[in-house]
Amino acid sequence: MDTIINGVRNVLSLTAWEMEVPKAYGPLHLSFFIIGLAVSLLLAWKLRKVGDWGNRVVLLTVGIFLVVCEVYKQLMYEVVLEPEPGYRWGNFSFHLCSIPMYLCLIIPMLKPGRVQKALYSFLMTFNLLSGFIAFFEPSGLLHGHWTLTMHALIWHMMLVFLGAYIGFSGRGCNEKMDFKDAIVVFLVLCVIAFGLNCAFWEVSNGELNNFFVGPRNSSLIVFKQISEMFGWYVSTALYIPATTLGAFVFYLLFRFVNKKVSAPKLTAV
Repeated sequence: MDTIINGVRNVLSLTAWEMEVPKAYGPLHLSFFIIGLAVSLLLAWKLRKVGDWGNRVVLLTVGIFLVVCEVYKQLMYEVVLEPEPGYRWGNFSFHLCSIPMYLCLIIPMLKPGRVQKALYSFLMTFNLLSGFIAFFEPSGLLHGHWTLTMHALIWHMMLVFLGAYIGFSGRGCNEKMDFKDAIVVFLVLCVIAFGLNCAFWEVSNGELNNFFVGPRNSSLIVFKQISEMFGWYVSTALYIPATTLGAFVFYLLFRFVNKKVSAPKLTAV
């Protein structure tokens, strides 16, 4: 086992290119956001009319790409950058931004119906929001290594592409009931995240905070100050409806766009 770990460490060390942590709203951050957003929206628009088979290819390609990126990140931290014994629970992949990695692999296996549509709608609203908003508070995107910085930037832009693609294709959130179902998915995931946070509270020394819903204080801007002043439960009680409101804005945006351009109503597969 030690031989395998050392071999992985030696290979990954070749990509551990250090850099000065980029400045928020600096040249790298802004140029990636502007160019990435333009490319993502254009590609999402171009792919909006793909059929069932093409849709599976898009979802599985994105899902596999995200899995490969996540495995790389986990190994970089655990084997190369922070090789001390014990898992860094702050890197555990069950945040709002991590969910598309799982859903892109699950959705193609589901039969068309309300559950599948709810997952599409969730990706189109809540996950697009999480990817988009990360570029406005980029502290979690900018690191001291090129590969990890590009990993974070590309990952969150992939969420923007995925949400826009689903929105333009008409596969998610065509009606108010679709958005209500997306809220249900979000709430269920919040409950699961909170359960994981509590279940692994002691083993993680309180480090695990999936979805930032507690019992650890939130590290998100604004909500961090709220949790420090009034407690994590107050922060969570405000975070959930605030996130839902932000997702609702994207639901309204795509409804407006699709009505204007008559987006194709494709069967969700």
